Amino acid sequence: MCGIVGYLGKKNTKEILLEGLKELEYRGYDSAGIAILSDNNFSSFKAVGKLVNLEDKTKDFVTDKFAVGIGHTRWATHGKPTELNAHPHVGSSSYVVHNGIIENYAELKKELQEKGVHFLSQTDTEVIVHLFEEKLKKSADAFEAFKETISELEGAYAILLVTKGEDERIFFAKNGSPMLVGINTENEKYFASSDTPLIGHCSDVNYFEDGDYGYVTPEKIVIFDKNDTQREPIFTKLSTNKLSAQKDGYRFFMEKEIYEQSDVIVDTLLGRLSENEIILDEIDSSLFDGINEIKLCACGTSYHSALTASYMFERYSKVKTSVEVASEFRYREPIMTKDTLFVVISQSGETADTLETLKMAKNAGLKTLVICNVDNSSMVRIADASILTRAGIEKGVASTKAFATQVVVFWMLSLYVAKLRNTLDAQEIAKQIALLREVPRSVKVEDSMHERIKRLSKRYLHGHGFFFIGRDLFYPLALEGALKLKEISYLHAEGYPSGEMKHGPIALADPELFTIALLPEHLLYEKSKSNVEELSARDATICAISPLVFDKADDYIQTQPQSHYMLEFFEMMVVVQILSLEISVRLGNDVDMPRNLAKSVTVE
Repeated sequence: MCGIVGYLGKKNTKEILLEGLKELEYRGYDSAGIAILSDNNFSSFKAVGKLVNLEDKTKDFVTDKFAVGIGHTRWATHGKPTELNAHPHVGSSSYVVHNGIIENYAELKKELQEKGVHFLSQTDTEVIVHLFEEKLKKSADAFEAFKETISELEGAYAILLVTKGEDERIFFAKNGSPMLVGINTENEKYFASSDTPLIGHCSDVNYFEDGDYGYVTPEKIVIFDKNDTQREPIFTKLSTNKLSAQKDGYRFFMEKEIYEQSDVIVDTLLGRLSENEIILDEIDSSLFDGINEIKLCACGTSYHSALTASYMFERYSKVKTSVEVASEFRYREPIMTKDTLFVVISQSGETADTLETLKMAKNAGLKTLVICNVDNSSMVRIADASILTRAGIEKGVASTKAFATQVVVFWMLSLYVAKLRNTLDAQEIAKQIALLREVPRSVKVEDSMHERIKRLSKRYLHGHGFFFIGRDLFYPLALEGALKLKEISYLHAEGYPSGEMKHGPIALADPELFTIALLPEHLLYEKSKSNVEELSARDATICAISPLVFDKADDYIQTQPQSHYMLEFFEMMVVVQILSLEISVRLGNDVDMPRNLAKSVTVE
């Protein structure tokens, strides 16, 4: 979720870079930095936390002549949020900023260290600048050295690099991570990872394609494609609407956040998976010493991820697990014993009810853990340990990618504990890790699927309510699907265990009761199917979500065949998110800012 800016020109480079980074704050970050090359001299500044800290560090620094500059806002993936880990990263005479993942960084780093290169940070990005400088030792041409560097990188990247001796050039490369360059009539060049920093500065922009690399000078933009063929830039007019630009062409932030779940889950998994074990450097295995119970406490969507986690902890880790609604737990005089690990879950880390339960657990002497999206939040500071979800900033009030990344973290954590306690054999853990690697694929939104749901949504704008039903960990997903629909469409919806319908709720069944049935192939399919048939027999309107055709359904959303129910879980999660979105859009509601709700609930 990092952001990149770059500038080549005669204006106040520092201010242009800082203003550009401000426009990227919506993407989320925990540190920031800039590097400026003028008259063949570098000036570099980094700060942890908000941009105001970087502004304070640079307040006495002025650039009033030609310069090239690069800037970056970082969301920690490799290494904690520190100044050393913040971008730009430095070599002996060069600086680099980078978004994405260098998948072969470990082997590149080892090779460079064997040559005597000293690394300052824990990041994958630093290998780029050192690799470039090693290539530059053997080449008289900086661009040739940059080209050779890019050819050895594996993974996703958007890169800007500046080096001494080339104080009128910015080198760039793009593969998998977005980046564009903008121009104006003053021969200035502006780089960014999205449109917003360029609005007001540029008239036209070129969006780089995967495999593009090259350099810019005051006179020209030189682009080579993935086949090493030089091509001309393809300019398009730049939008003047900053809010629209932040949405990257999507109608709503919620829609954008549903689509980017694949990318943020990659960030969640980054550095935490080996072939046969889960690596959670943030926590010490001693956290689980003497623990006989895990108690999960949260509100809203985070409560649903906690419910999902309870199935995994008991199934995989064989640890007794209970789940609490934070607003209730606070007041019921709960019994808390010191053999319990108390886990709180919050997107913001500031949710008032959940924060108070964490304080209660600390005062009772329990070990505590927080699953959170925001480093340095109140919960992260108070808890004994924390695992960050790395979802990036979430602007839509109705949570989507925060839920997805929380469930991924819990899946990893349940396997981590399973290895500690020997409750799963090595072969099964390796199999589960292989499945985790497939999650980003399972949440990719297919255009045909979205279009099918959009067309189907027009039939679900009335009636007297919705039942979302599922069994096992698809029950928490049913609760989450119902909550999404309630939040943004204002239609009544309930999540229910499929097997509980006959214990009362089936009395509501009629054609105006819409049942959204989650029917995974690999988890209790026949039992769930039987429950849905009971509703169908009473003339309820059935929308089945399943990879298997269900002939008693009035509507059917076919998901892809998957090898495991967890992958089915994540694909169905996307389906219910989009269904809620499209129903809300048809009703004319503000999807991103539903009535009566706030993004972070900091009152009781």
